[in-house]
Amino acid sequence: MEAPRARTPQAVLFACGYNAVRSPMAESLLQQMFPQGLYVRSAGAKKGELDPFAVAVMAELGQDISHHKPTTFEELEDWEGLNFDLIITLSPEAHHKALDLTRTLAADVEYWPTHDPTGTEGTREQKLAAYREVCDGLLLRIRRRFAKASAASG
Repeated sequence: MEAPRARTPQAVLFACGYNAVRSPMAESLLQQMFPQGLYVRSAGAKKGELDPFAVAVMAELGQDISHHKPTTFEELEDWEGLNFDLIITLSPEAHHKALDLTRTLAADVEYWPTHDPTGTEGTREQKLAAYREVCDGLLLRIRRRFAKASAASG
C-alpha cells in the first residue's frame, strides 16, 4: 500500500525509452481522464518513431495519438522547460534519466515498470493483444494513482 500523496500533481510527465508506445499511451489516457485539470506530456530517453500498433490500440479506445511526435527529455526541456511536479517513468532507462534530472528539479519520480510490447512476435492480432495488455495495465495504474484527484474534481 502506497502512502497517500500530500498533494495532487498539476503537471505530469510520462517517460519511457523512445516515447513511441508506452508514454504516449499513458499521456493520452490521463489527458482524457482530466481534460482541463492536469497538464500532461510524455518524453523518451531517446528519440523514437511513433509505433503504428500503439496508434491502433488507442484508436480502439476512441483516442487519436496519430499526431504524437516522439520527444526526448532534452527537446522537451528546450521547448517548454521541465516544469512537472510528477514524473512517472515506465522503463529503466527513462527512470535513470528522470532521477538525474531531479537533482536540479523539484519533481517527484515514480517508477512503474511497464513491459515493452515492441518485441512481440507473431500475427498482427498477437502483437495487438500485447499492446492492448500494456494499455490496460497503464489504464489500471493511472486510475488507481489518480482516483483521489478524479473524486476531488468530479
